[in-house]
Amino acid sequence: MIDDWIKEIKNSDRSDSIGMILIHNGIVRATSRNGKPVKGIRLSYNSEKLFRIIDDIKKKDGIAEVRVWINEGKLNIGDDIMKVVVAGRFRTDVIPALEELVGKIKREVVNEEEIY
Repeated sequence: MIDDWIKEIKNSDRSDSIGMILIHNGIVRATSRNGKPVKGIRLSYNSEKLFRIIDDIKKKDGIAEVRVWINEGKLNIGDDIMKVVVAGRFRTDVIPALEELVGKIKREVVNEEEIY
């Protein structure tokens, strides 16, 4: 998936303005934030909110492309939670955009329930 996205982005009409592509691959950990062991998580997400946030990030100066995939259902330790790609002009454009995008997805889009 990620390799295909990168090829598509590099072959797009906007490829001449791209100087950086960043990737985030969130995975299920064996412990919760407070250190308690978990068996996995149940994950769902709001696609309407996701599309709105992606559109907002794409409108930022210096951002050429954004791709997001979010897993859903019962996830086990080591399973992918999400894959995110942000491509843009400069590091100063792309790093904050990726950080904002992943933060908003975690806060506003996904619902995670830990399984103990």
